[in-house]
Amino acid sequence: MEKDYGPSSASAPAMGLRETLTNLGRGRTTAHALTELALARAEASKKDFNAFSVIDWDRALKAAAESDRRYTADRPRPLEGLPVAVKDLIDTRGIETRYGSLAYMGHVPDADADVVRALVDMGAIIVGKTTTHEFAWGVTTSSAAFGDTLNPLDKRLIPGGSSGGAAAAIAAGVVAAGLGTDTGGSVRIPAALCGVAGFKPTLGALSTRGIFPLAPSLDHPGILGQGVDDIMVLAEAFDIAIPESDAWLSARLGVMEGIPPVPADTAVSTAFANAIETLRKIFACESVDAADLFEGVYDAFASIVLTEGSIEHFRRNDEARIAGHYSQETRQRLDLAKDMVIRDYAGAQQTRHRLICRLEATMATVDYLVLPTCPCLAPALDANAIAIDGWSGTVRQALMSYTAPFNIAGFPAISIPLFSTRGMLPAAMQIVARPGDDGALLRIALEIERMLQSDASQQKG
Repeated sequence: MEKDYGPSSASAPAMGLRETLTNLGRGRTTAHALTELALARAEASKKDFNAFSVIDWDRALKAAAESDRRYTADRPRPLEGLPVAVKDLIDTRGIETRYGSLAYMGHVPDADADVVRALVDMGAIIVGKTTTHEFAWGVTTSSAAFGDTLNPLDKRLIPGGSSGGAAAAIAAGVVAAGLGTDTGGSVRIPAALCGVAGFKPTLGALSTRGIFPLAPSLDHPGILGQGVDDIMVLAEAFDIAIPESDAWLSARLGVMEGIPPVPADTAVSTAFANAIETLRKIFACESVDAADLFEGVYDAFASIVLTEGSIEHFRRNDEARIAGHYSQETRQRLDLAKDMVIRDYAGAQQTRHRLICRLEATMATVDYLVLPTCPCLAPALDANAIAIDGWSGTVRQALMSYTAPFNIAGFPAISIPLFSTRGMLPAAMQIVARPGDDGALLRIALEIERMLQSDASQQKG
């Protein structure tokens, strides 16, 4: 019998953020009721698939009471009463923030990260901190210290990472949206594997102050949501302007089936090809040859992360603290970094400059690039390597191969689910725009999402 994948927690999807705001404004529900439900679901998800590191009932319910008072007084803020979750890598005032590591157990920041403060000042309610791979340095959200986070669509599989807890929580209906971080795909990868949406804006568009750095020249705060519209609601709070016009109708799409040397597996390539056929009904689509476009980029990415990441950790902690509190995985990476030389880092940065020039030239004739987000569906929890059509490599290499280049280049990118036949895990499409076109990217992603959903509904009907 074909398995019908769906959240393993017995909860319906969370109401969309825009509809929630409407219901709150019209008195159909209260912030207290919504927050209490989100908190209860967070507790269930913590037990069921380990999506949360910390859940803050007291602060969240106090914030909900304040939101209800504001609605009663007819002075709500733009995000008043919306329950959201925040990745454990991001500082939250008064709420324990571990950065996924035993080294920071009991650490309680005295100030919110800039991205958190922006949401809280507009009335959003933080229900808790979602799990992360230690220091965001991994794509599985596994942890020997705190337990692995599981994919709510199938608990035998990883949720992706490093924002795996956020994607899992959203997929299971705990909240409709939340904050993550993306250094090489850490928002888009878990969004893809869990069947939700994940957005990485242009490098520098959102402040990283108050976020534990992985590789500062690659780090992006990001937003995850059940769908693109949920992301848009939070993006507007960060002054990302969404165009109202129908200019997206004339967009030219550059189609890439994958990024060499990693091919897309059959499930992903089939779902992606079907989606492109749907998009061709509206958009001008042209194939983009990726053969030389990304040459040397993954190795450059790995060099930059290893260099910048190790500098941050050696600067912050002494050898004894690292040896006594860091996971073996992170310690091994730091040991490897000791052999890095400036020549390697300089070469990686030069590869970065060449990539940006190549992408700019490629996108001179198209408005957006579209490609799979990941070359495969969610791997098993115990998988160490992946083999696809003659290529083989680590899970990390496979999952990051299509996402990391756009961190290197700093281009905005979003992942949306591809709706396959009933019983299949989701694949995902990544849409990439030119730097600064964040709002336009969100608008076309919303329209593409609607087109693909409509087409999938017709096929199922």
